[in-house]
Amino acid sequence: MENKNRFKKSNTTLKCGLFTAAFAVIFYYFYLPPVNIKSARCMSYLFIVSLVFTILYYFSGGNAPVRIQGNTISFDPQAKAKSKIPGMITAGLFILPVVITFIFSSTIFHARAYSRILTVTEGTVADIPSAEKTASIALMDTASAEKLGNREIGSLSRVVSQYNVSGYTQIDYQGTPVKTSPLRYDGIIKWWKNRKNGVPGYVLVDPVRMDADYTELPKGMIYVPSAYFNENLERHIRFHFPTVMFDDVHFEIDEEGNPWYVASVYDHLVGLYGGDQVVGAILVDPVTGACEKKAVGDIPRWVDVVFPGDLICAQYNNAAQLHSGFINSVIGQSGCRKITEYESDDEYTSDYGYISKDGDIWIYTGVTSLNNDSSNIGFILSNERTEETIFITCSGADEFSAMASAQGEVQEKRYAASFPSLILLDEVPTYIMVLKDASGLVKMYACVNVEQYNMVATATTQADCIAKYKALVAGRISQAEATAEGTVVDVPEETDTSSWETRTVTIAKMREIVRDGNTYLYIVDENENIYSARYTDVIDMILVEEGDTVTILTDGERFVMK
Repeated sequence: MENKNRFKKSNTTLKCGLFTAAFAVIFYYFYLPPVNIKSARCMSYLFIVSLVFTILYYFSGGNAPVRIQGNTISFDPQAKAKSKIPGMITAGLFILPVVITFIFSSTIFHARAYSRILTVTEGTVADIPSAEKTASIALMDTASAEKLGNREIGSLSRVVSQYNVSGYTQIDYQGTPVKTSPLRYDGIIKWWKNRKNGVPGYVLVDPVRMDADYTELPKGMIYVPSAYFNENLERHIRFHFPTVMFDDVHFEIDEEGNPWYVASVYDHLVGLYGGDQVVGAILVDPVTGACEKKAVGDIPRWVDVVFPGDLICAQYNNAAQLHSGFINSVIGQSGCRKITEYESDDEYTSDYGYISKDGDIWIYTGVTSLNNDSSNIGFILSNERTEETIFITCSGADEFSAMASAQGEVQEKRYAASFPSLILLDEVPTYIMVLKDASGLVKMYACVNVEQYNMVATATTQADCIAKYKALVAGRISQAEATAEGTVVDVPEETDTSSWETRTVTIAKMREIVRDGNTYLYIVDENENIYSARYTDVIDMILVEEGDTVTILTDGERFVMK
């Protein structure tokens, strides 16, 4: 009888083990944890698998403490004691060690280690992009980009019924800031129908021209996030790199327009589970499936996002608050600061803008005190490819106060301001942003002075907005004129005319043309030479008529009155 019970128990354990092994394989295929003891996802996977075995063993065969036979329920105390063993083993192997390790990897015990993960150097206001590079400022938010992208795809009948636009990534493409997004399958049925050809292309949104273009690829992308089974991108990466911890998988294109997916590779620098840091990237060709893992220093220049903005913001907060220890960050808070936050649903959330600088995408955000006083003491700029981070001392209003100020100037229109970008206009730190209507379409631009956020200029074009703002700062126009529609403002260009020649010409034709929000005067002389000038620079021409003879300074194309 004893041998029979022993065999029954052994058989039950084997069945539980086989079922758990089958569950573990299927669960791994969908959960995709890295085989890495430093991964919390891996430990949660092992815990769930062991928990399944424990539950099966607990309610199986000879070890169940409660037995039901017909209408009789009996309780076996000895079986109850035995059934606790697998549960105790599970707790001993996974729960207690992991919880203890998490605690001892926290900022309570390693405050200074956390504060040193991000290296921050001191910068100056000159590190802020100047007005001359306004075209390299990404003024469009993701929501507006999505609307333009959806409109472009909606006009393509061959793809709109099978694909949708996926998430957007801010990149620098051939020296221009753009937002790019691949198409994605619209569900498993459409993936099955189109999987042999793959995803046919991607969308580029230009935040300066405010338009979107669709690029069709010679060969479709097979390994994408919206695919299923072995063609799913995350599963494809995991099977190539089973032990690597990666996250933030996103879409980019190289300088030739070829599609790539980039995944940031992580490690923990503090204990087993603390101090997240990016140590490299995995590059995936979604057409062929080729994968390559690179260290941070070996990543190609065309890759723009390796260190996600959210990670940089969290690391800066640690650097700015934990440098003098954990207790000081909670009680004394001497020398502590943080990135600016806005209140949403009784929670404070950070945000940041993008700047294209030296061929890379940098995030920027304001830095403020810990008491949420709606003012900044400076800004940080951080390179998303290298994590080079600089702090710029510059006191003034925070981004959200500037957004509210811009909205207040056009409150009758009920426009909403996007998160602003930061530029220098005539050496003055300035927020520049777009104002959108209820449908999310860009209607106006706004410039807000960082130090005096009640100094605001608005216009329907970027050029007019900047011109009004410069005139407002210089005192040439009033605040009312700076926000009034239709106001024409002259901002003289500093043009060196010392090398220009003097000509006496007879005017055969004169035409006024509005370009980039400015009025230009074009004249044609008797020899059919064409000259142009901003009307405000040659205001004396108002008394000149066709057929008159005038003396001008010209470089052959532009002119000013002699």
